Amino acid sequence: MELEKLLGEMEKSPQLTRLLELASREKSVPVNLDLSRAKNIKVDRETYLEAQSRGVSLTEFLESEEYDPSPIDSPLDAFERQLLVNELRIGGRHPITVEMFYQGAPALLPEFMLREIKAGQKMRPELSRLLASSAQVSSSRYTPFHVNVTPAEKKLSLRPIGDQAEIPTIQIAEQEHTITVPDYGVTLKTSYRALRSRTTAQFKVLLWYIGFRLQVDKMGLITNTIINGDGNNNPATVFNTATSGSLVYSDLVNLWNKFFPFEMNTILCNETLLRTILTMSEFKDPMAGFNFQKSGELVSPLGSTLIRCDDIPTDLVIGLDNRFAIEEVVTQPLMVEYDKIIEQKLEEAVISESVAYAKVIKEAALVLDTVWT
Repeated sequence: MELEKLLGEMEKSPQLTRLLELASREKSVPVNLDLSRAKNIKVDRETYLEAQSRGVSLTEFLESEEYDPSPIDSPLDAFERQLLVNELRIGGRHPITVEMFYQGAPALLPEFMLREIKAGQKMRPELSRLLASSAQVSSSRYTPFHVNVTPAEKKLSLRPIGDQAEIPTIQIAEQEHTITVPDYGVTLKTSYRALRSRTTAQFKVLLWYIGFRLQVDKMGLITNTIINGDGNNNPATVFNTATSGSLVYSDLVNLWNKFFPFEMNTILCNETLLRTILTMSEFKDPMAGFNFQKSGELVSPLGSTLIRCDDIPTDLVIGLDNRFAIEEVVTQPLMVEYDKIIEQKLEEAVISESVAYAKVIKEAALVLDTVWT
């Protein structure tokens, strides 16, 4: 990550200026807030080690019963109370600098970074719209479900028991091949000189950007799994447009029809085909244009949410029933290399996550090819 370059761009970009305004906001703290337990906690490298051994973040660790669990109506969580007792103001009109953070409580900086990176991930909500489920597993090898319906019919019909006809059966087994849950990471490289005088509100924006980019990359992993499968001979079924090199409204209708009994509630494509869809006469509805100008939400062809992903090949459109198509498996949640941040003052640190994607129901995702021979 070229943080020094981004810091320079921050002063010129109106978008980054807007993010900086958001980062400067801070919760109001009531004067009667109970900080007695928070004051007795000393966070250090060993605290992170213990949290890691339990498979939780520092925030979750501090919320445990033996430390500082938050009451139901608490305006601050356990980590925010640690910031407060250490007099670390990360928002508001006068946020502290990164150097002041190091002088006050350097051991809290890795968790601050992790939380803000996660906040950046939430700024790309499209990822969650592609997933049927997300679960944490204990092994780096994962075997997806194999769902088999007998007899092999598109329509699963209930039949009276005792009838001579075969009773339909849904068989749930494991796939033949397991998938590996790989480690993905990005190295945060900078110099302490570049950050020491920057406020934590400015630093937040950079961390948001990192989280935002991580989500964009994971969308590419998902679309690759949809198109090519998860290694269990289950690539998406591909249909062709009526004319090679052309995408028209009737092609989308045909794709929509192929989904029954599923629902094509999501369409994914790259920039070029997105422009083609948005300029179809069938979608040039004045109200659709009004809604786009008002909220920034794209039109919904055939009731489907339209999502751009430039990792998809330029000739393909993906149709998805996001309730049944893809599952996410995580062996190591997002983490920041805390020891280097504490000891080396952010010279270099790795942000990593172990995640993979697998198909649940193959027929819940189909591909439309616009260029074929």
